[in-house]
Order: sequence, then structure tokens, then C-alpha cells
Amino acid sequence: MLELTHISKTFNKGTITEKKALHDINLTLEDGDFVTVIGGNGAGKSTLLNLMAGVHSCDTGIIRLNGKDITDMSEHRRAKYFGRVFQDPMLGTASNMEIEENLAMAYRRGKRRTLAWGIKNSERNNYREKLALLDLGLENRMHSKVGLLSGGQRQALTLLMATLQKPDVLLLDEHTAALDPKTAQKVLDLTEHFVKKDNLTTFMVTHNMSHAIKYGNRLIMMLEGHIVFDVRGEEKQNLKVEDLMEKFRTAKGDALSDRMVLN
Repeated sequence: MLELTHISKTFNKGTITEKKALHDINLTLEDGDFVTVIGGNGAGKSTLLNLMAGVHSCDTGIIRLNGKDITDMSEHRRAKYFGRVFQDPMLGTASNMEIEENLAMAYRRGKRRTLAWGIKNSERNNYREKLALLDLGLENRMHSKVGLLSGGQRQALTLLMATLQKPDVLLLDEHTAALDPKTAQKVLDLTEHFVKKDNLTTFMVTHNMSHAIKYGNRLIMMLEGHIVFDVRGEEKQNLKVEDLMEKFRTAKGDALSDRMVLN
């Protein structure tokens, strides 16, 4: 499905601030995999996700999607293959546009643009049905500006937009980190619903060890640009937070960040 072979990335190469973010990463996501990615600050989690999305280019290695080499494909051309939800709820939507207009943009992602009239009634009815799934009352506010919504409402809307046209891969970059616990749980429940409904191949970065264990069929642990632990199936289901903490400690001393401990 998505194959990364010998991927390496260094930022600010040759300068005093040089940072080797990824070291010879080899990773394959199978069709329908829901992978949670855990690691301390600077482990390379978000860098790996950004390489998949095309935000950064890799120094070495090849990225293939469904057998097609997309290593040098630009970020905007990859957008039709990848759905993405950011950590900041404000990044995934256009605040000065209406809810239905945001959904229309997401619906047309990767499609050819024309001069045809805007949003048809049948399309609008589809959006209303999709919004009702969020259970936030947004289906009755489709002409409201997105900037008037709360952070949690915007993140739920972003998640819906990212999955509106079934993406090849759904990328979630700590997408509940900026939300309060109750709202975060709501967004995670919606995430699980959409992933299961369409059997989406999903790559979810998180600092929360409980979430990493609870969600998905596979867990990857990263440390200093390396994948140090990759577990799936029943073995993953039987993991406890204490097990993950011990894995971090044995990987390299006490590698736990304060943020992970608090989570």
C-alpha cells in the first residue's frame, strides 16, 4: 500500500544546527492498517508523516504508493491521495468560508475544476447527512463561517473533510493534542468510526501511550530517528502503558519526555 525504503532526512545539513531526523527508515503500511506512532520529542514521528505528505523531501530513499514512485511528487499533487488532520485545529479549514464551502473544497480535492454552478442541492443534502454523523449540530449551521466554531468543532469538521473523498492514506498528526480531554475523546471516537467504516489505511502520531495502545491494529515506537519497536495484532492488544514505558527505557536509558508521562 505505502512503502518507504531506506528513508533518511537531515535538516540544516552542514551547519551548527544540523539535525539528523530519520535514519534509514524501512516501513510498509498494508491496506487497512491503522498504525499508531509513539515517541518522545524529536523522535522523528512528525518528520516521517511530513515526508509521506510531501511537505519535506527525503535525502535518500524511495516512497511508493500502490506501487507508484511518489518520492519526487509535490505536496499539492499528493493531496488527492492523502487525507490529513493537523495538530492545530485552525489549520485544516478556511475560517472565512462557510461550513458547506469548506466541505465542497474537500469534496473536489483531486478532481478537475470546472465553471459549473457551485453546490448542488443533492450535494448539500449529502453534506448535511455527513455533518449529522458528528453529532455537533453543524448540519443546521451549514452557512455559518467556520471561524465561529470552537476548536473541537473545527477539528471534527477537518476530520470529516479529510475522509470525505476516501483517501489512500489518512495522516493524523497529534490531532487531539490541542483539545480538552472530553473533546479529544469525541474526535478520537469519530476517527475510529470513519476509519472502520471505510477501512482507511491510517497513520496516527500521538504522545499519548494509552491512545497508542487502544487504537489501531499496529503500534510503532520511534526513538532518535529510528523505529525501535513495531508490534501488531494480539501482541499489541495485550500491551499495557507500563510495557511501553519499559520499552522506552530499555531502548535508550530514560527516553520518556515529560509530555508523554503527563499523557
